[in-house]
Amino acid sequence: MKPFDLATVDVCQQRPHYHVDLNMEAVVLNIDELHARAGNVCEICSGTDGLERVEVTTEDATLLCSICAEITPAPTGHWRALEGAAWSIEPAVQIAVWRKLNNLSEAWATDAQANMMMEPDVAARAAAVPIVHRDAHGAVLSSGDTVVLIKDLPVKGAGFTAKRGTAVRSISLVADNAGHIEGRVESQRIVILTEFVKRK
Repeated sequence: MKPFDLATVDVCQQRPHYHVDLNMEAVVLNIDELHARAGNVCEICSGTDGLERVEVTTEDATLLCSICAEITPAPTGHWRALEGAAWSIEPAVQIAVWRKLNNLSEAWATDAQANMMMEPDVAARAAAVPIVHRDAHGAVLSSGDTVVLIKDLPVKGAGFTAKRGTAVRSISLVADNAGHIEGRVESQRIVILTEFVKRK
């Protein structure tokens, strides 16, 4: 397989676009692998503050700064970095960029999104409505996070109550339900409602 198997030309801009064939299985990377892939910078804006792993789909994760992860407010002009990030060959970055451009109403954002070149399966994942797991305070949850119970929860069928303040480490996200996560409490794997946890 050649890295660039098809070139097309944008007639309006008279510049070549390269279609990258990425026919490989998606592999969800851990934080260290994401840092290595991204060169220790945000994969959208190249910032270095507050870098964290953000799952964009159940198959894709990217390394984003606190601004691009929308934890802190973006300064004026920050989102123009999406124009450069739109040319990333990483499917996870393409999906994150496509979705953010889709939420912006400026003309430059519409043009940048229209000029993105993605494999059909990546484009389908980008267009799919993402399931976002959020804790009781609205913070986005990711697989592997640690959460704390904010309420005593009786565990049906297990005969115990998970106490308020209990830390649940290395949670898993329930792929088809944004209101559910899974975690281990008292050696039992249980489903927990996200409205009763806060991210640690």
